[in-house]
Amino acid sequence: MLELGKVQELIVVKKVDFGVYLAQQEGDTEKVLLPARQVPHDAGIGSRIEVFLYKDSKDRLISTTARPRLTLGEVAELAVVQTGKLGAFLDWGLEKDLFLPFREQTRQVREGDRFPVALYVDKSGRLCATMKLYPYLRTDSPYHKDDRVSGFLYEVSKQFGGFVAVDGIYSALIPAREVCGVLKAGTRVEARVTRVHEDGKLDLSLREKAWMQIPADAQKVTEALSACGGELPFTDKASPELIREKMGMSKNEFKRAVGHLLKEGKVRITESSIVQL
Repeated sequence: MLELGKVQELIVVKKVDFGVYLAQQEGDTEKVLLPARQVPHDAGIGSRIEVFLYKDSKDRLISTTARPRLTLGEVAELAVVQTGKLGAFLDWGLEKDLFLPFREQTRQVREGDRFPVALYVDKSGRLCATMKLYPYLRTDSPYHKDDRVSGFLYEVSKQFGGFVAVDGIYSALIPAREVCGVLKAGTRVEARVTRVHEDGKLDLSLREKAWMQIPADAQKVTEALSACGGELPFTDKASPELIREKMGMSKNEFKRAVGHLLKEGKVRITESSIVQL
């Protein structure tokens, strides 16, 4: 069976002026054209050639000896070469650019953008790209708890958090409870592995361990105090929602930072505010 989107080794069963026809074996009725410019000079009837199968601009199955940057079900980082009314076109190493439909985009893309995508076959039988990577990412990463990793934030959910393709290929999540500030799909992140699930998926945090994060959080509070004229109009007893909205950190993180500043004699706390000293 000829498989769209995959690399296959096929046999030359017919030669024509404009190329050769390939099949899995002699006698097969299912054949695919390899254009003349792609045919190895020493190829003849019975020769075996490794090719990639895709569709040309007229939606005809065709083969090429060129190697695309990804095959069916794989994930790779590609660049946008053009945008249009129906979607974008990506450079994947073949003459015909790869189509990325609007419905498969997790954010607006522009010419020159680079991001990981997966390759799939759409309902009309064409190869397309998707930025919705979750089903295509691997769960056999080499990483362990507290390892530092980098990845691409490809989708953001208020309910679940930020979905990350670590190294562009491994499945990871920044859980909603770990989200500080605004996460934007399309950004690269440096993170710490906080958990490796039984199924191999990773949980990440953009923050250091609590004791390592305190100085940075204390500096953030100091900067916020300076920006507010030396006084924050709330204390560490404020609601978690208010603290996260105003400071981009959890209530516990805020309390630890304020406690650190109190210990150093840099702030005092009134009934309704925190004052810089």
